[in-house]
Amino acid sequence: MRVARTFMKIVRWFRRPRVFDTTLVIVISVPVAIGMISVIGQGDTQSALGAAHYLVGALLLLMRRRHPILTAALMTVVDVVGLATHLVQVANLPSAIAFYSVGRHTSGRTTALSAVAGYAVYAPTMEISWPGRGNWIGALFSIGVSVGVGQLVRLRAELNERGRREATEAAVRAERRRIARELHDVVAHHITVINALVGGARATLPPEQEVTRNALESAEQTARQAMSEMRRLLDVLRADGSDGPDAATGVGAARLPALIKEAKSAGLPASLTVTGEPVELPAAVDHAVYRIVQEALTNTRKHTVSARASVRLAYEPEAVEIEVIDDGLATQDGAPGFGLGGMAERVALCGGQLSTGPRPEGGFRVHARIPLERT
Repeated sequence: MRVARTFMKIVRWFRRPRVFDTTLVIVISVPVAIGMISVIGQGDTQSALGAAHYLVGALLLLMRRRHPILTAALMTVVDVVGLATHLVQVANLPSAIAFYSVGRHTSGRTTALSAVAGYAVYAPTMEISWPGRGNWIGALFSIGVSVGVGQLVRLRAELNERGRREATEAAVRAERRRIARELHDVVAHHITVINALVGGARATLPPEQEVTRNALESAEQTARQAMSEMRRLLDVLRADGSDGPDAATGVGAARLPALIKEAKSAGLPASLTVTGEPVELPAAVDHAVYRIVQEALTNTRKHTVSARASVRLAYEPEAVEIEVIDDGLATQDGAPGFGLGGMAERVALCGGQLSTGPRPEGGFRVHARIPLERT
């Protein structure tokens, strides 16, 4: 285990950009430097100059991450000089790494323009210096493959990073929901019990104990207010970090007609019926009403065929009722999601009840009843 940990430390150290680039330059330069010393001793000036050309290009790679375009441009100048003086016949390894770095560390139009500019310089220079060797195709292949491989590595790294970020965000959202559920289960239960005990004590007081009655009534009202504030807080806590709290989106019962219109435009025949006298709903309840209808309609579109949906919103003196039914045929397509679980959480945080399931006459039914607290 100690050997493995030491090995991993060494690997992580070499993965540092500056260390990796320095090591890369040393690895590709040392053999050429040794060869250059050897040919100098033999009096082969042309080969020595070719090796020196190679080493100059290798040293340029030390700045390939911070300045990939500049590195590729300087490398092109060095290669043009080498080709024009017949020191080299083709673009060498440092050139390929330089254009790989362009693809790896730039994107979009910058990458495309750099590749085209490089080809526009290399191809005619190679053809003039060493004619009749298919240099146009060779330059295209050399630059295109180098830049293309760099782009593929870059895209893969971005996808991996996005996957890690999404996994982290999902874990955070799951933890937030877990905390919200636990807070609701523990705190809401005790506040409800306190409220019930205070209300019972107030109801049993003799009429002449008006001061005590007023104190208990104030305590009861405070408990209701604490419950309402806690539910709003938990609604924010369980909201997805990517979308922000529902309060920031402005969704609520008032937007249900627009939601029905969106469903129709998406190919789902839907209707909305509102009964009772509309009242201003608490924020958590208002958002829950909208999200329940939204998720129910989404499930209808995803998991049924030939369906029509009917939404009923009923305002009652002490509660609001939501019912979404459809008459479609259920399909087996698509992986199960978290829609029904999310509905249940929202309704539970508002102190309501949710029932879902197939209808005997066909289709599916979602029904929620959420109480409205009165002070």
